[in-house]
Amino acid sequence: MAIGTAALMVAEYTDVFSILGAPFVPLLELLHIPDAVKASETMVIGFADMFIPAILAADIESEMTRFVIATVSVTQLIYISEVGALLLGSKIPVKLWELFVIFILRTLVTLPVVAGIAHLIF
Repeated sequence: MAIGTAALMVAEYTDVFSILGAPFVPLLELLHIPDAVKASETMVIGFADMFIPAILAADIESEMTRFVIATVSVTQLIYISEVGALLLGSKIPVKLWELFVIFILRTLVTLPVVAGIAHLIF
């Protein structure tokens, strides 16, 4: 709970996640996701806490963008809570930064699939 509160404070009052999410802007624009700049901020913050992407997406007008953020954050949640915890608890020598790299790679793989589904629905 303390980590989530600290992550929310960092997300709301600093530009840390705006800077970390900036590389996602061209990809989101390429996938024709509305409000790509606002959505990019939520792509990395799912590593810190599972509910913050939904909090940050509350003021986004586009339903498609909110759908993409919600779906990607659920896939991130599954990775962090299940697979990440299993990797850290196992005897496999995995460092925290390696988990973050895997997290980013999974997000990059998930994003086009979710965007394609979003374009079919919306």
